[in-house]
Amino acid sequence: MSKIKKLKKAGEKVGGVFNEFKSFILRGNVIDLAIGVIIGGSFQKIITALVDKIIMPVISWALSKGKGAFDISKLFFALDGKHYDTIADAKAATTVVPYGEFLMMLLDFILMAAVVFCIIKGINAISRARNKDGALVILAETKQCPYCRSAINPAAVRCPNCTSNLPDEDE
Repeated sequence: MSKIKKLKKAGEKVGGVFNEFKSFILRGNVIDLAIGVIIGGSFQKIITALVDKIIMPVISWALSKGKGAFDISKLFFALDGKHYDTIADAKAATTVVPYGEFLMMLLDFILMAAVVFCIIKGINAISRARNKDGALVILAETKQCPYCRSAINPAAVRCPNCTSNLPDEDE
């Protein structure tokens, strides 16, 4: 086989892999995922700033009973049983269990989860439109049970809420 034919075959392999990679990257779900990751990263920064800059200082102030800042992360237990003023002094003298750092991370997680829950709950409340009578407006992808008035799947033959047999749409 000549060198030109070998180079053409190698080029076809590289071009095939490149074209396959290009079609993979330009698929809609990959781009949607990338956009979701970017928006999620930005959303995480907002939640972190809310917890770190607004909620945690209020909790710290409340724990100190209004006498200044109280830093939970500086709580520790020295294994030798002696009292040390700072965690650095204790670490220099003995083995230390810095349980305050764990409590801080746990509290941070709980607060972040609570903030995300409240935001999602708010978004869900906004998305549930109500008419003038206060009745829930049924979205296009659901239908209303004629007995209990709850929103159900349009293909349902029995209401999952009140368990009534639903009449056919043709009737």
